[in-house]
Amino acid sequence: MTLTRREALGLTAGAAAFLTFGSHLAFAAAEETAAAISAFTGGKEPATGKITLDAPEIAENGNTVPVGVSVESPMTADNYVESVMILAEGNPNPQVATFHFTLMSGAAEAKTRIRLAKTQNVVAIAKMSDGSTYIDKKEVKVTIGGCGG
Repeated sequence: MTLTRREALGLTAGAAAFLTFGSHLAFAAAEETAAAISAFTGGKEPATGKITLDAPEIAENGNTVPVGVSVESPMTADNYVESVMILAEGNPNPQVATFHFTLMSGAAEAKTRIRLAKTQNVVAIAKMSDGSTYIDKKEVKVTIGGCGG
């Protein structure tokens, strides 16, 4: 197989663009994820425990990945879960869903399906009524990307 001069220049330009902007996009997504977590927690470092993220280890198709989240809480007037945010660190827009709970909820549990662009960490963060926050993270390996991949 031989390449024409035009094809060789096109490949070179494509490789240069990827090296220039490809790593920048990944860095931007990581920065955006960290900023979203900080905004949600009010700048506090979330603790581990109390929240459980249920996500598959391997997702056959990134278009529809089932995830669930539950938070240990008595859901009483002085101790309840206010909200839970789910993020996908490798997606173009990492903020996937936010669930808000009330005392009438009875339990702080939610299930949904999300779209994942590639193999990445899925993060769940719970905000409690006393201002404390908790985090759980799982890596989901995606065999077929869901965001155009």
